[in-house]
Amino acid sequence: MVPDHKGQWNIGLGWEARRPRNRQNRGMPDVRWWPKWAGRRGPVLAEVSALAVLVVLDSVLLVRGRPATGPLAVLAQQFAPGFGPVAAVLAVLRRRFPGHIPALAGGVLGLSALGTLLSALSLAAGQGLSPQPGSTETLACVLLVGAACHRLPPRSAAAFAVAGGLAVTLAPILRFGPDSPATLLAALAALSWGAALAAGLMLRDADARRRATVAEVRTGERLRLARELHDLVAHHITGIVVRVQAAHRIAERQGGETATLKQIEEAGTEALAAMRRLVGMLRTDGSDLFRPPDGILAAIDQAVPGDGGVVLRIPGGLAHADAAPEVVTTAHRLLTEALTNVRRHAPNATEVTVTAEVDGPWLVLEVDNDAADRPGTGGYGLIGMAERVAAVGGTVRVGPEQGQRWRVSARLPLRPETG
Repeated sequence: MVPDHKGQWNIGLGWEARRPRNRQNRGMPDVRWWPKWAGRRGPVLAEVSALAVLVVLDSVLLVRGRPATGPLAVLAQQFAPGFGPVAAVLAVLRRRFPGHIPALAGGVLGLSALGTLLSALSLAAGQGLSPQPGSTETLACVLLVGAACHRLPPRSAAAFAVAGGLAVTLAPILRFGPDSPATLLAALAALSWGAALAAGLMLRDADARRRATVAEVRTGERLRLARELHDLVAHHITGIVVRVQAAHRIAERQGGETATLKQIEEAGTEALAAMRRLVGMLRTDGSDLFRPPDGILAAIDQAVPGDGGVVLRIPGGLAHADAAPEVVTTAHRLLTEALTNVRRHAPNATEVTVTAEVDGPWLVLEVDNDAADRPGTGGYGLIGMAERVAAVGGTVRVGPEQGQRWRVSARLPLRPETG
């Protein structure tokens, strides 16, 4: 999902949902640990702040350290101060370039290993330089381990997790020496690594469950559409068989040719029986045969409650719109889902408006309400709606309009293309 310059999210399947930035789920517990004013960028701000603090802390410790007395120490003193800032930048870039996490993680691990090597060699040679703190590299490694466990394939994620764990736990020991009290930092680094590993795996599992749910919703909507289409086809075949039977009886009375009509009748009856068997297999929930609305106006009348809580805006020409049956059923489904979402997510809305009009070869439907701060929930109903609309060649847009009203807008072709 990539936001455009208007903050609009393109979900695919013809559905573009514009989600307001700084919105909080109404009716759901607030589980965020960051302040409300930070909005959706709270974790990013916390992450950047922590990295900045560690960069400053590492720099102060380096400045206050002992002067270099040998070539290795001089080399470390020249280059090591830049390792932390570079590692911090690479860690932050993982959000902007999630496809480059292996390269970013490899860069941070390389910097950490180089800093550890220089410090360990200087310490072993007794060249007098204070060990490089490496706190920034440690946090950067931890962040990238979490990102790798979240996004990379299992083998790559495992490799980076092991490498990151070794880097963050061995660095304090090798940089400060095994007898230094600073090696206690290895335990803290190991805990941070474990937390990042767990967080990455939890996010990975959440993404997998969401993908499975989305696939289930889409499959369910396709099956629903298939049942309705098979019901429609069965209805039309029934009409054809009845007409052929009538023509057959008339031809028998008038002594005309009946063999061809008899063959058509038998073929239609067999097709109808096969269609009913197929519908029975698709209809596993025990529901009755679907009765499609008779036209767009009937679809609106069935979907919109008659309690006076919804304002209808329908031009007179809509009654003459020649829409395909699958478009009529899709319009009914979309209006039902949109109004259900209003009742579920915007119970405080004081005005709900349904607008339907024909724009050339398109049927345009809009459902809006005055609760513009409706939260972005799981959206599985909207995903099913998008799947249904896309099946007939239409598009759906969901989001706030002019900051005052929440709107669901759909464009459906009156006569979808075949083939």
